[in-house]
Amino acid sequence: MDKIYGQFELETIEKLAKLVSENELSEITVEDGDRKITVKGKKFTPPPAMMPFAAPVQQAAAAAPVQADREEAQTSGNVSGNAVKSPIVGTFYAAPSPDKPPFVKVGDSVKKGDVIMIIESMKLMNEIKSEFDGTVKEILVSDGQAVEYDQPIMIIE
Repeated sequence: MDKIYGQFELETIEKLAKLVSENELSEITVEDGDRKITVKGKKFTPPPAMMPFAAPVQQAAAAAPVQADREEAQTSGNVSGNAVKSPIVGTFYAAPSPDKPPFVKVGDSVKKGDVIMIIESMKLMNEIKSEFDGTVKEILVSDGQAVEYDQPIMIIE
């Protein structure tokens, strides 16, 4: 005869534990009249929520060939100057807000430490400062475009 724990037999408890384990459940509760048992498994951790993609798919697809051409030109030596690369994955913004002028434009002089753009990542606005003194020769991405880590954003000569 099976041993009885509380109001349930050991065999029932073991079957419930096996069911929880095999199906990776966080817990299971069984009620039978006035009898009730809850068997808990490993602590359940929900998967991380997916971040919405900031740029429309058509805009990103249209920008990809242009960006690839610019990156190719930069690596082949046709573009001179220092590449400012994105330090994080996010969305590029040229201005502090839509109603303000951009931090820099092509032809502007910048000094090391000047804020030259914002990269929004995970709802945080990150001011990106220039690592170089010089003149902005080219801005390789458009305002509001999604950027990848280490992607060239602008050229400072």
